[in-house]
Amino acid sequence: MTPTLINNTLPTRWPTVAGAVALLTAITGVLLVAFAWPSVRSSVHDVPIAVAGPAPAVAQIRTALEQRLPGGFEITEVADTATAECLVRDRQVYGAIDLSTGTPQVILASAASTAVAQALQNMATGLGRADGLGTPVAVRDLAALPAEDPRGAGLAAGALPLVMGGLLAAVLLIRLVRGTGRRIAGALAFAVTGGLTVAAILQFWFGSLSGSYLANVGAVALAVAAISLTVLGLESLLGIAGIGIGAITMMLIGNPLSGTATAPEMLPGWSGTLGQLLPPGAGGRLLRSTAFFDGHGATHAITVLIGWIVFGVALCLVGALRTSRAARSA
Repeated sequence: MTPTLINNTLPTRWPTVAGAVALLTAITGVLLVAFAWPSVRSSVHDVPIAVAGPAPAVAQIRTALEQRLPGGFEITEVADTATAECLVRDRQVYGAIDLSTGTPQVILASAASTAVAQALQNMATGLGRADGLGTPVAVRDLAALPAEDPRGAGLAAGALPLVMGGLLAAVLLIRLVRGTGRRIAGALAFAVTGGLTVAAILQFWFGSLSGSYLANVGAVALAVAAISLTVLGLESLLGIAGIGIGAITMMLIGNPLSGTATAPEMLPGWSGTLGQLLPPGAGGRLLRSTAFFDGHGATHAITVLIGWIVFGVALCLVGALRTSRAARSA
């Protein structure tokens, strides 16, 4: 019997087993921290809202909110109801307190964030109790979620499959397709077909989306293209390590920090801002804008996604050029 066959039949050394267990334990801990930390530490802080009314009344509301929830809201003062509603519809604020008509009311957009909408509804209840009479404060929802999915569960749950689809597309194209141009074309084609499929399921089957179907398709397609092309580019330049870097960036950082289930402003510290600069966060915001706000507030998200697409294509081209030069040198 040859030495190779003898080595293959011997049990694995115990230090190797211990190392594998330690590695698996570390990976499990990292996964838990990545996915659970943003949710556990989420809270209402620096959430942009508007307050409409006379300056003394606005100052009084500002003081009351600061006492009830220090640092919870970033307040924009406006003169009237129309201006407050315009800011909500343009996604510049999540809601508003309207004191301009004499009868206080709370204006919100639950489609922007169910978590923030709940906080604003609780605030309305507190304002009603604060007047000493227990008078309920009127609440108006300018952008409500569809009746088939009033909690926005489909949109929140769809964030992870969207990221996984982009990663899987890149891995399969790397495995099955040769040629940089064909890989890029494959990624773009899948972004379109994936966008058509995902948007159709969310909008026509689950009832989680409203608005223009084609606009929603475009939002999903941009997100998928940004993820898959970035991973393709990293692999073209760095090899198998590039796939790992792309997966960590999109899955372990981008997805938990996307704020799709709550709101970027509710995530701890700077993490919400970082999440909006990555494809999962930008894609989630863009899809909300196209589905419920007629595209308002989508400019930043579109810019981020196109930037990642261009970055991924550039990496693919640089990697292909380097491979070509190496082949000619050989």
